[in-house]
Amino acid sequence: MSSPSAGGVPALGQPRDERFAGRHVLSVKQFDRADLERVFRVAHDMKVMVGLVGTTDLLKGKVLANLFYEPSTRTASSFIAAMERLGGSVIAINEVKFSSVSKGETLEDTVRVLESYADLVVLRHPEVGAAARAAAVARKPILNAGDGVGEHPTQALLDLFTIREELGRLDGVELALVGDLRHGRTVHSLARLARWFDIRLRLVSPSSLAMPAEVLDDLREGGVTFTEHRDLDEVLGSVDVLYVTRVQQERFADPADYQAVKGAYVITPAVLERFSPRGIVMHPLPRVDEIDPACDADPRAAYFRQIAMGMYVRMALLALVMGRA
Repeated sequence: MSSPSAGGVPALGQPRDERFAGRHVLSVKQFDRADLERVFRVAHDMKVMVGLVGTTDLLKGKVLANLFYEPSTRTASSFIAAMERLGGSVIAINEVKFSSVSKGETLEDTVRVLESYADLVVLRHPEVGAAARAAAVARKPILNAGDGVGEHPTQALLDLFTIREELGRLDGVELALVGDLRHGRTVHSLARLARWFDIRLRLVSPSSLAMPAEVLDDLREGGVTFTEHRDLDEVLGSVDVLYVTRVQQERFADPADYQAVKGAYVITPAVLERFSPRGIVMHPLPRVDEIDPACDADPRAAYFRQIAMGMYVRMALLALVMGRA
């Protein structure tokens, strides 16, 4: 875990909570299996707590700055709900174009200003590496809520937590990542975390939207078993999880390129008839037309349950980073 003060990885043998307290959350690459299991244990406790009493005073008096340079419904709302359920408060900045940024203020200066008011900053930004830039000048913890087509570490954590809660395990899972694997920062981060568990990946996409070479290199380096496919039927009968992504129109410079691939894979009730009766279907949302709403009533449709898991994971991270878990 990277630190605002030390900037490096904690010494071997350092207690797990000290590996989180006061530190940035920038990339899935900073986590190992023990870190992930610690987050998941705390997230499960948060899930139980919310179900029983709804809120706690764990972070009473703490302030979160939610700084979003890109539109967001789920991630922004999830962090707000997580902080408020922990008893803290939120400075929510979702329309950066109306802030001092429109006057030419740099990201670094905006972060310096906001951390004067808050105890930690959650950042969503369209540029790859923006969270690392913010962390380089910040005295308070920075949590990366997505940087361009780079990473989305908290989404990857909630995705793994969802699989763990739904299937009761992570080891031995066969996971199909389906759709836009080129632009999807959620699948980039999730795929990289597979190295810490016995998770076999099936990468299903049009050739123009295949997983980037640098992610595949990371998978090989981490010893992750993966195969690439163009036809969903090649993997449908064997996988435990269908993780479906939308084709992101906003990432295409040419509308014709988007139209050529937008309907490459559509999950319908007929498709689910060929899928494992014990499997789950996930999606980071928003969906467009890649999952037929007729699938929503299927008990294997986990994507709305997945959203709730996100709040519990973000509650866990906020508590751990604030040293209150």
